[in-house]
Amino acid sequence: MTLLTAAEFRDLTLTEARSLLANHNVGRLAFTLHDRVDIAPISYVNDDAWIFGRTSKGAKLATLLHHPWCAFEVDEVRGPFDWASVVVKGSFHLLDPEIGSPDTYRRAEVLLRDLVPGTFSADDPAPHRDIVFGIFIQEITGRTAQPVKEAATRSG
Repeated sequence: MTLLTAAEFRDLTLTEARSLLANHNVGRLAFTLHDRVDIAPISYVNDDAWIFGRTSKGAKLATLLHHPWCAFEVDEVRGPFDWASVVVKGSFHLLDPEIGSPDTYRRAEVLLRDLVPGTFSADDPAPHRDIVFGIFIQEITGRTAQPVKEAATRSG
């Protein structure tokens, strides 16, 4: 039998943080306006410099268009002292093939279709999410905790 005797905490390397971000597709988008902070779960894809997702019109979009600085978090939790977490800080951008960078929009569209086949087609499982956005990554950090286990001794 093993017992948890301590936990080790450390920063993730940039490579580890990017790997965790690339290996998941659901995270939380945090944004603020005045004295109000909100957080919303979103599905996403990542391509090194950007996090891409889809949304629909509403309060989240209106807030982010007014104040585009945001944070994004992805966690991998296996237990209370066995987890990894990545926080991205960046700026929120609407992506449109007619305005801005059509290359970035096309890259987002391809990656979003890879994640959810049928995206932007008659088979789209979330057709109301018709607005493509990107979070331009300006900072990425991560932390991890790992249990330190020790064999328990039995006295006879």
